[in-house]
Amino acid sequence: MSIVALVKVTAYGYLSDKSRVLEDLQECGCLHIISLNPEREISGHSGPSSEAREALNFLLSCPNRRKQVGKFDEFDPLRIERETLNLKSQIGTLNDKRDFLLERIAHLTPWGDFEFPPLDELAGNRFWFYLIPEYQMKDIPADYVWQEVKHDNRFHYVIVISQNEPELMPVQRVRTGNRAAKELEHELEAVEITLEDLQAKRESLTRWCKLLAQKITWLEDLAAREVVAQQTYDESTLFALQAWAPAHQRDMLLAYAEQHTMVLEIEEPGPDELPPTLLENEHSFASGQDLVLFYMTPSYRLWDPSIVVFFSFVLFFAIIISDAGYGALLGLLLLWKWKAWGQSKTMKRMRGLMTYIVGACIIWGMMVGGYFGIMPKPHTFLANFQILDVNNYNVMMILSIFFGVLHLSIGNFADFRCKGNSPQRWVPIGWIGIITGGFLVWIGSMGTGFLTFVKILGILAMLGGGGLAFWFNSPNPIWWKRALGGLNIVPRLSGAFGDTLSYLRLFALGLAGSSLSGTFNSLGMALDDAVPGIGVLLAIFVIVFGHVLNFGLSLMGAVIHGLRLNYIEFFNWGMPEEGYLFKAFARKESGLWKE
Repeated sequence: MSIVALVKVTAYGYLSDKSRVLEDLQECGCLHIISLNPEREISGHSGPSSEAREALNFLLSCPNRRKQVGKFDEFDPLRIERETLNLKSQIGTLNDKRDFLLERIAHLTPWGDFEFPPLDELAGNRFWFYLIPEYQMKDIPADYVWQEVKHDNRFHYVIVISQNEPELMPVQRVRTGNRAAKELEHELEAVEITLEDLQAKRESLTRWCKLLAQKITWLEDLAAREVVAQQTYDESTLFALQAWAPAHQRDMLLAYAEQHTMVLEIEEPGPDELPPTLLENEHSFASGQDLVLFYMTPSYRLWDPSIVVFFSFVLFFAIIISDAGYGALLGLLLLWKWKAWGQSKTMKRMRGLMTYIVGACIIWGMMVGGYFGIMPKPHTFLANFQILDVNNYNVMMILSIFFGVLHLSIGNFADFRCKGNSPQRWVPIGWIGIITGGFLVWIGSMGTGFLTFVKILGILAMLGGGGLAFWFNSPNPIWWKRALGGLNIVPRLSGAFGDTLSYLRLFALGLAGSSLSGTFNSLGMALDDAVPGIGVLLAIFVIVFGHVLNFGLSLMGAVIHGLRLNYIEFFNWGMPEEGYLFKAFARKESGLWKE
């Protein structure tokens, strides 16, 4: 749960060893390259073409695959690519032709079994086919030569005989072409046979999927090495490479340099340098890191908010859902997709997040007594777990604001720690006092006695916090300039108030979901009582439809607003600067192929 400390590494070696060194360092995968030729235009091998990936995806999407070839010395990826793309083009063309023939046959079938006579037998006239509704039959011009073939309860099937397409017909003509249905059916059969043969060739080519995927990954690694090779400084028989590396890899890099006759300089980042950010979290909470990086990259000299974002998102998600039944449904979905969501490292991390979400939803749902919108009856087993009532507006509002105050205070405290010995480090502490004090004043205003003491405590916290934020907001040593700089906190007071109240959305969305599920339950029961016989079926339909709708809306709200409170309100106070991500010079994972 930290931002990894980095060191700047400068390596010097023989130019003749450069290719081997780059391969070894790429295998190590712990360097973020710093270009020593920043003004040089990078060119080189572009890596695998998009056509190669297109060919691989086409083969991977084949329903039936052959046994994979594990090793073949004469494997030619370019030949497989060309054959596959040519096959894809042929299949696409024939699929379009088949669809066209099916459409034409469908248009011709209602007109019966017939063949078009030659044009010279009709004196240059042609047949024009129309489906005309009953009420438009009277709109056919009287001077047209036409014949009704048949009619049904919707249309009259009319053929107009004319050299040119009639312009005054009440409807557009049916496009049938000039070939008989039987002829089209024979052609369709030939097309489908050819398609079967091409699909068989496609299945045959699928045996090369694994090798093709590995070759694409190899080409990407080669392209990355060529790019890095142009970012080194080459002079005579020597080359120099510079990069950021994790400090804990120092010994490994020194050992490699000694083993391969290289010179290595390792130095700490200077005060004016901004290294990239490399986050490192325990596997269980690594999905919090993914949530953070989805929105922004923390600056190297700040802090890693991954663990806070992880647990706050889980908590906010559970509060918005506020139903143990919905949490159980999420649990069933998780069990169903457990294996599928373990195919990659990213999906495994998100699976871990989902596990915590399911647990939190069930626990919070039991605490508020939500079971698909049904409250447990008093003195029952489930009622023993209920300690909150989602319909108790005062308590739920206080709880929501409390979570907001705590969330924003954590962000400010982390900002305080990151500022080191700077006098401005006291500004976040001041804001903690203002936000917490405001909350205590609000609580204290609800009554007398002990609450009066709470109110006084809140006023003192606001005054003390405001004084800290005002006085230390500006580093200027001249008192009156510092005082003017302190006035900059005034506009932010409204921001602090608005950000804190924004957490009321937790209560509002939880209440909305709970009320909606209860409403659908009531509607279903009312239908059951009002409609004898089929009332049960109607009630089941309304209840199921209502809960599916409410479940979907609750999930959307939980994801959107759970992330929003972290990204907007929390980061606004805890993440004053953004950095850039550590991009490791490493081999690609061979994730294109899955057994």
